[in-house]
Amino acid sequence: MNKKKIYPSYFIWGALIIYGVLFVIPGIIGIAYSFTDWSAYSDKINFVGFDNFKVIFSGNENYMKILGNTLWFTIITTILKNAIGLLLAVLLTKSIKFLNFHRGVMFMPSVLSTLIIGMIFTSILDPKIGILNVFLRGIGLDTLAKQWLTSPQFAFGSVVAVDVWRGIGYIMTIFIAGILSISSEYYEAANIDGATGLQKFRYITFPLILPTLATTTVLNVIYGLKVFDMIYVLTNGGPGKSTTEVLYTIVFKKFGMGQYAIGTALSSVMFVIMVFIGVFMIKIMTKNEVME
Repeated sequence: MNKKKIYPSYFIWGALIIYGVLFVIPGIIGIAYSFTDWSAYSDKINFVGFDNFKVIFSGNENYMKILGNTLWFTIITTILKNAIGLLLAVLLTKSIKFLNFHRGVMFMPSVLSTLIIGMIFTSILDPKIGILNVFLRGIGLDTLAKQWLTSPQFAFGSVVAVDVWRGIGYIMTIFIAGILSISSEYYEAANIDGATGLQKFRYITFPLILPTLATTTVLNVIYGLKVFDMIYVLTNGGPGKSTTEVLYTIVFKKFGMGQYAIGTALSSVMFVIMVFIGVFMIKIMTKNEVME
């Protein structure tokens, strides 16, 4: 087979047509509807300009707080997943007993259903009969027993912790692949020079897995901005006034209430945010590739 052979361009037409029909066209239509008063309470659809966006960015609603929750959730989970995932990857690329078993245990939460995880942790974090609070009270630490998912003070942190627990195994696996791709000759030379483990990580491992770190960062950011199921199962956006509400939970609720125009406007706002973040991260990644 000639690897340099250029195939006809019509080979990609089928994929482009499917992508256009199922993704591009509905996306454009959704953006168009965000400039209307589309709702379940009227048969007519009228053009209203930027009125929906004025409502979103006004201080009269919680939409800006919800956008802030989404961005904070993305930033915090991205940092924690990358940091903990990298630490686990470094530890689980050493010569230890039952290495594959440990890797499997750490990766297992990533393959579990979000619904199952939500139900498990809703039970564990129950303020009255949850395993965590029962354990804390049993060892005399009653003051540490909190309303983890029903208190505005702890709900956001609890959801973040559960999501990080679920996602670090997947990120760890990507980092392990990146670390194992590094040539052993670098570490052998470092051993000859008497480098410590920390020095090996600082001057060999970390610089050479920066492309992997960029990949995991992109994956985490995309997931964080689009998160829905974990929040919805654990807290449904509560407690209180949008304590853990994120963009796609409120979009879901708006469509459920028949406020389609506001829902599509919120989706359009997040689309613009994702485009800006994507372009910014692509520029950084391209810059790093050029420097390498």
